[in-house]
Amino acid sequence: MGAESYKRILIATDGSENVKNAVDWAVELARATRAQLFGVYVVPGVSIGIASRGASWAESFKEHLQEEGAKAVEYVEDSAKKVGVDVEAAVLEGNPTDVILEYADNNGIDLIVMGTLGKTGIKRFLLGSVAENVVRHSAKQVLVVP
Repeated sequence: MGAESYKRILIATDGSENVKNAVDWAVELARATRAQLFGVYVVPGVSIGIASRGASWAESFKEHLQEEGAKAVEYVEDSAKKVGVDVEAAVLEGNPTDVILEYADNNGIDLIVMGTLGKTGIKRFLLGSVAENVVRHSAKQVLVVP
């Protein structure tokens, strides 16, 4: 599949400064190929042991991640609209790798674009090596941008 045949491009973002380079690549590729762009942020499920600290703490943490996700996909939307790219954005919840792959399958995505360096600290722990897992398990083409 050549770049000219990309019609639906997914950019998976975690909102970090490092991933903004991947967003810029995805936007430019979508502009150049006249593809529709889909920006996705995945809020990891809170069932990873932190819920044991109390429901209100877990809910607060989840709300924080959802707000962060809204800002991340807003950046994708703003970047795409500035150059006339049709964009659709979503903040989803679940295992990031699984959700990205499922979203790509369900939306006829031709190419998944991801960054190699995302969040650090607790957020890196939560997200793990999502790009690596997507590359390993995707039936779609994946572009990983440093």
